Amino acid sequence: MSDLGRSTRSMAVGTIASRGTGFLRNAAIAAVLGVEGVGAMFNVANTTPNIVYELLLGGILTSVLVPVLVRAAKDDEDGGQAYAQRLLTLVVLVLSIASVLLVLLAPLLVDLYAHNESADARRLAVALSRFFLPQMLFYGAGAVMGAVLNTRGRFGPPMWAPVLNNLVVLGTCAVFLLLPSASTLTARSITDAQVLVLGIGTTLGIVAQTAALVPALRAVGFRFRPLLGFAPLQGIGRLAKWVLLYVAANQLAYVVVVRLANVERLNEAGRGYAAYVNAFVLWQLPHAVVAVSVITALLPRMSRAAADDRLDDLREQLNRGLRLTVSVLVPAAVAYLVLGRVLATVVFGHLRTSNDQAQFIGLLLAVFAFGLVPFSAYQLQLRAFYALQDTRTPTLINLGVNATLVVVGVSLYAALPDRYKVLGLAAGHACSFVAGLTICSRVLSRRVGGLDGGLVVRTGVRCLVAAVLPGLVAAAVVALVLALLGDGQLGSLVALLLGGAALGGGYLVLARRLRIGELDELAGPLLAKLGR
Repeated sequence: MSDLGRSTRSMAVGTIASRGTGFLRNAAIAAVLGVEGVGAMFNVANTTPNIVYELLLGGILTSVLVPVLVRAAKDDEDGGQAYAQRLLTLVVLVLSIASVLLVLLAPLLVDLYAHNESADARRLAVALSRFFLPQMLFYGAGAVMGAVLNTRGRFGPPMWAPVLNNLVVLGTCAVFLLLPSASTLTARSITDAQVLVLGIGTTLGIVAQTAALVPALRAVGFRFRPLLGFAPLQGIGRLAKWVLLYVAANQLAYVVVVRLANVERLNEAGRGYAAYVNAFVLWQLPHAVVAVSVITALLPRMSRAAADDRLDDLREQLNRGLRLTVSVLVPAAVAYLVLGRVLATVVFGHLRTSNDQAQFIGLLLAVFAFGLVPFSAYQLQLRAFYALQDTRTPTLINLGVNATLVVVGVSLYAALPDRYKVLGLAAGHACSFVAGLTICSRVLSRRVGGLDGGLVVRTGVRCLVAAVLPGLVAAAVVALVLALLGDGQLGSLVALLLGGAALGGGYLVLARRLRIGELDELAGPLLAKLGR
């Protein structure tokens, strides 16, 4: 299992770099465009290709790609080389055709997510969507390329590649600021040159992210050669029909969230969709750094164990991954509760995003925090089903997850005043992840002959005990600093640094006292290098 720790650490470093620059990218977009008006329409347009890609192929590729490539490598005489070539060829063909068609249908897509918007706002969202929709092709190609690398033991390049995307978008924001513009940026006043820079620059970032994987593929002996004849891929079709229903349910629920959050009066106050998206992206950082790294390292191993009918090995790897994930995400959730508002102020409170708007993003972040551990544990358990090439069970469970999201989110949205309506949607997400984890744990335990849930829960409780006291100290530090320096950029930055040091340092000390070995496995070598 030490290999899991090493693989997770190597990916975590790349993810920290990509998410760190992603922080800067999101902060730059919020500062340049704001979280109302143009900023809201940019987020709608930028989200559209992601949603459509997930609906067409993204969910299928994410859930079944590594398991089928592992089996092809095990069963085929060429080690799965031709299988991977055919799969990449099919993805490129399908998404190329889809991109052309959807660019033509961009107005219909925008109307689905942005209703009751002014004519100028709608026109801007449509124009940007036509630049962004071709990104689907590069998302799909990158997913296949990354899966090929993962099945060959190369986890780092897919984690580092987004850094290029983030740097390109940061450069785009810099160019945008240099262009002549009106004193107030609105959907009516934005110029054609500004739209071109945003559209082309953002899409070039995704192109660069995909192209960055080519040298790594060559290093492992994979060179893309279009290969037709898709009959060997029929097994994916059997798995894909359930994944398609899974993704469709996700997107229907997300349509509800977007339409409720993307209301003009909420956007104008900076408490609408753009704020929701910025909080959601910030919230996903610990999941991306730790849980995604663990999932990526575990999925090929669990797939091989499932292919060899070694359920005991699969179960042990899954439980180990859950404990590793919990040891880091519990204190991360506490940190979002305590430090969320000052963190969001430091990241987003610049230029066209006011201090009050940034603090609201932090409040959203604190609500999302309650779903952080359940979300990551749920996602990890789903991968066990995918390793077993079972896509039906995750889909049925996910229907309950989305029903919880819609019922709880819509109910709270209706009950809360305008100022806090979007908080209800965030709470709906958190509750849905709790429901998903509860159902998934019971079903998966029966499927693999039991889960050591008691040990995972005990690990989580010890982590929570180790995080609570430092969290209270950090909260007191933040309150004191803000009282002395104010809640602007300076006060928030100092509060974030001192509060973060109190929470992080205190957690490490108490975790060692409580003998939380999973944390040592992840952080021990790093602390040793720092002279501990």
